[in-house]
Amino acid sequence: MSTDSNALPTPGCTPSCDTLIRNVSVIDGSGSAAYVADVALAGGRILHIEPHGNASAGALSGWQAQQVVDGSGKVLSPGFIDVHTHDDTNVIRTPNMLPKLSQGVTTVVVGNCGISAAPVSLKAEPPDPMNLLGEASAFSYPTFASYVDAVNQAQPAINVAALIGHTALRSNQMDRLDRAATATEIAAMCEQLREALEHGALGLSTGLAYGNAINAPTAEVLALAEPLAEAGAIYATHLRSEFADILEAMDEAFRIGKHARVPVVISHLKCAGVENWGRSGEVLEALEQAQRYQPVGCDCYPYTASSSTLDLKQVTDTIDIMVTWSEPEPAMGGKLLADIAAEWQVDLMAAARRLQPAGAVYHCMQDDDVNRILSHPASVVGSDGLPNDPLPHPRLWGAFPRVLGYYSREQKLFPLAVAIRKMTGLSAERFGLAERGLVREGYWADLVLFDAETVRDAATFSDPMQPAEGIDAVWVNGALSYLGGAQKAPTELRAGRFLARQAGVSGVLAS
Repeated sequence: MSTDSNALPTPGCTPSCDTLIRNVSVIDGSGSAAYVADVALAGGRILHIEPHGNASAGALSGWQAQQVVDGSGKVLSPGFIDVHTHDDTNVIRTPNMLPKLSQGVTTVVVGNCGISAAPVSLKAEPPDPMNLLGEASAFSYPTFASYVDAVNQAQPAINVAALIGHTALRSNQMDRLDRAATATEIAAMCEQLREALEHGALGLSTGLAYGNAINAPTAEVLALAEPLAEAGAIYATHLRSEFADILEAMDEAFRIGKHARVPVVISHLKCAGVENWGRSGEVLEALEQAQRYQPVGCDCYPYTASSSTLDLKQVTDTIDIMVTWSEPEPAMGGKLLADIAAEWQVDLMAAARRLQPAGAVYHCMQDDDVNRILSHPASVVGSDGLPNDPLPHPRLWGAFPRVLGYYSREQKLFPLAVAIRKMTGLSAERFGLAERGLVREGYWADLVLFDAETVRDAATFSDPMQPAEGIDAVWVNGALSYLGGAQKAPTELRAGRFLARQAGVSGVLAS
């Protein structure tokens, strides 16, 4: 293990640090096996790691520290990186970020699915699905630079990195979104994208399945993706279809990545809809074939239910659909669409139209497909949680401990070190987050201490706003930001910051 000689105390001086975590089992985010060590933090970074059993140096028992934590019997891992979130406005409006901090998340990637809070200049209420980020008053960042400033001024409890949404750019430049953009409109969108990339945006995201982007032809996205390569950015996409036409939608995504010469990340890869169940093998085979010629990866969440706005195209009687909110019919939140339709004595489609605008949870996947995608070497974990839903999908509070507890410990889908890599080191590589995602000397001290035997998600569909069990402590940039145990509460320290894209760091092919 390398040591930064400049960071360590000089000989003859009593070594000191801000925080000393002793006797802890380190799983470092690289996929390597656990080892017991003492870990010293100082200046927001990991100052020194001393593995036990090193006869030449010994543990850090002689060090002085402002805070000493006994990690005996616990695991210390990198803080989890939630690569797929819609926390764009919440990191500013609710900066304590308890739903994420309480499950060990120290960094969120916002701006997914073509939806971003910046750069946005609304002419009216935010179009669907941008309304998932809040009402019009939440959108006050006409440039990406102004959003970066707002994040840093709010100083959220977690770090924030951001993609730029295609639908957001369209809403800025187009009089209506049910058509293709003109060359002039595309040029204006490209200019806004370039400004964002200059100020550290990770890349471009699309949500081509949504009504306000589905009429954008491939050529529009090809043109808009062209500024990405020069900036060393990425292309992330909510595919045009996650149902029967998923392979064609994946081909479109790969074509865009090849054209722009940039890595592709397929958002929340899934086989949605009863007619699509069992197709994960061929979906992953298509991804593997693409990986032979270009950098491609995916993220996924550890549940068999999705959640978004109530989409008329997804209304069906083959699955359960739970309404999470409805603007005209708020009392219907928490009820199944089928039960609402029966109560109103109308069919499902008529009920869905009456509820608009609304949100919903769709129980649209099967376990075998989720297991296969989640365990694939190309996949990393993202919650896709919707923080503004009154009755959110439980993934908002529980995605990461669910991977640790249910999928790794109970189902034995993969070893704990693999689970952690999918939520830390591999995620940081993929999204170009330098000096994050590993327990390594010199890296930023984004860390989570947890009990591998008890960690689990407590959030359920009926009671979703529940902090995880088994998360003992979370550090963000070296600051102790959350304490678990009986209190399960954030501390007074909020040390998060905006993380700019680091050109050349992204490694989507890594597996």
